[in-house]
Amino acid sequence: MLSLTPDEWTAVLLSLRVAAVATLFALPAGIAIAWLLARKKFYGKALVDALVHLPLVLPPVVTGYLLLIWFGRRGAIGAFLADNFGIVFSFRWTGAALACGVMGFPLMVRAIRLSIEAVDRKLEDAASTLGANRTRLFLTVTLPLALPGVIAGMVLCFAKALGEFGATITFVSNIPGETQTISAAIYTYTQVPGGDDAAMRLVIVSVVISLVALVASEWLSRRAGARVHGN
Repeated sequence: MLSLTPDEWTAVLLSLRVAAVATLFALPAGIAIAWLLARKKFYGKALVDALVHLPLVLPPVVTGYLLLIWFGRRGAIGAFLADNFGIVFSFRWTGAALACGVMGFPLMVRAIRLSIEAVDRKLEDAASTLGANRTRLFLTVTLPLALPGVIAGMVLCFAKALGEFGATITFVSNIPGETQTISAAIYTYTQVPGGDDAAMRLVIVSVVISLVALVASEWLSRRAGARVHGN
């Protein structure tokens, strides 16, 4: 039986909290951006699409450094939030969630966008002719039909957040009990003598969590698809 030390449990639970918060807070913006890219034509659309996917091609350390500049205590956004609302991201677990959300956001948007693009426009047109406004049309037709893609996007974002390392450690450092996620803890254990066993335990936990998330995603997607198609 796999037995974790208190410090290892702290890293696991912190990772789950960071990944969950990152996914939930990224979801509304992810759905909105995905719908915008899937349904609207506007000047600069290619630029918006490129900016959304930029974290995927930038080195994670660069993303983390940019977050530190903008959301650090002396950054333009970070100083405003700290002085006016008492919200601090740098070197806090909330900053880890922000970094993970930024890194997982492109994967979420892409999955949801593809799902929205696959929705039959004739169904939306039919609902519109029956008097549904844009908000009701989206909530009652488009979103339910795109639900499997939304679930897939959430799982991809969660998995990316769970394994994020470069952006997180650059932005919020590697503070045990505060910002040390599974990935950071594994890195720490590989750098100290006798830490291989602890690192391997966390690797196993990470693999198990990821597998559970993927299996749950597939099950939820199938259920959502069955409800949409009336099966």
